[in-house]
Amino acid sequence: MISRRTCAGAIASVALQGQNMFANAEAYERFMGRWSRLVAPLLVDFARLPEEGEVLDVGSGTGALAFAVAQKKPKVRVVGIDPSREYVAYAASRDMFPPRARFETGDAQSLRFADSAFGGSVSLLVFNFIPDPGKALREVRRVTAGGGSISAAVWDYPEGMKMLRVFWDAAVGVDAGAEKRDEKHMPLCRPGELAKLWTQGGLENVEERPLDVEMKFQSFADYWEPFLLGQGPAGAYASSLSKDALTALQAAVRSRLSVKNENAGFTLPGRVWAVRGTAPIRH
Repeated sequence: MISRRTCAGAIASVALQGQNMFANAEAYERFMGRWSRLVAPLLVDFARLPEEGEVLDVGSGTGALAFAVAQKKPKVRVVGIDPSREYVAYAASRDMFPPRARFETGDAQSLRFADSAFGGSVSLLVFNFIPDPGKALREVRRVTAGGGSISAAVWDYPEGMKMLRVFWDAAVGVDAGAEKRDEKHMPLCRPGELAKLWTQGGLENVEERPLDVEMKFQSFADYWEPFLLGQGPAGAYASSLSKDALTALQAAVRSRLSVKNENAGFTLPGRVWAVRGTAPIRH
């Protein structure tokens, strides 16, 4: 039996190599960015961010969360950090809220900011890809003022993120070797895991809850083709397959979706587990 720890470590290690799986901003937008734009406003509402001052967006990616913060909090300035220079450049090029949103490259495990520099901090769909999430949380806590909210969200890979669940169930059905790459083994994606990390990280008033969205796909191709762009663990797996194996996987996915008319639209639900906590006041 494959251990959860082994699988999680392997997936996170490969994902964080980044150059192939998370380097193409346009491809990411087609694959997961559209989901991020749905979830981001819900996380902002949940996060209890301040109404003014500066907020840190940890792992800002292509900018979905930073833009949602700027839109919902007109007096807030958002600083987004991400290790991908391409994502940072893409977000900056799409910025609708200058100078209230700005982006820079940075590592969540070693933030350049001063203690208590931000009134709140948020992170969307990235904490499970950080090599040492505990270290990153300590850094985020350090740069967040006492009493400020620190929030994050991670996809419910084992159950609630149906787009990926259908893909991986189909993959394992035609290739037993896909089991070890299934994103259900990712860390911090099951109920209670983010809350445990937040509590162990010394945050107060910790609360965790699911946030649910739905994605309308215009056709089977609208669902399937983004998997062929090499993004994330699922895209990397699809890219590793031979032509015949990929055709078999496509047929298995279509069957699990019960697609009879490839040009007909359909809807799939998505769920994240979101957590928030309060940085303790320093004495």
